[in-house]
Amino acid sequence: QVQLVESGGGSVQAGGSLRLSCVASGSIVSSNDMGWYRQAPGKQRDLVATITRTGRTHYSDSMQGRSTISRDNAKNTVYLQMTALEPEDTAVYYCTADVRRSPLRPYANYWGQGTQVTVSS
Repeated sequence: QVQLVESGGGSVQAGGSLRLSCVASGSIVSSNDMGWYRQAPGKQRDLVATITRTGRTHYSDSMQGRSTISRDNAKNTVYLQMTALEPEDTAVYYCTADVRRSPLRPYANYWGQGTQVTVSS
């Protein structure tokens, strides 16, 4: 069994910063791509940022320049540092990871339960 647990969400005023963390635990041999998505009320789940195992990153247009994704492969952990937050960033932020549970099995995609980020004006 694999679990992804996010932390670091909360309430912040516009212009503030937050750092999200997501730990993947369980019977994990290795992890491949990891990332963050977000979903605001009544809207679809959208990409925030992704990072490959080797550290190549990709950001959504809205978060480019205001966020930094990083990871610690030894800890199966991915981080998202967000700055200059705006009320429009209010959403539930979800962590996702492609994880391999044994050398003989393919990578499978897992999601966390989400962490709420609320930005007030």
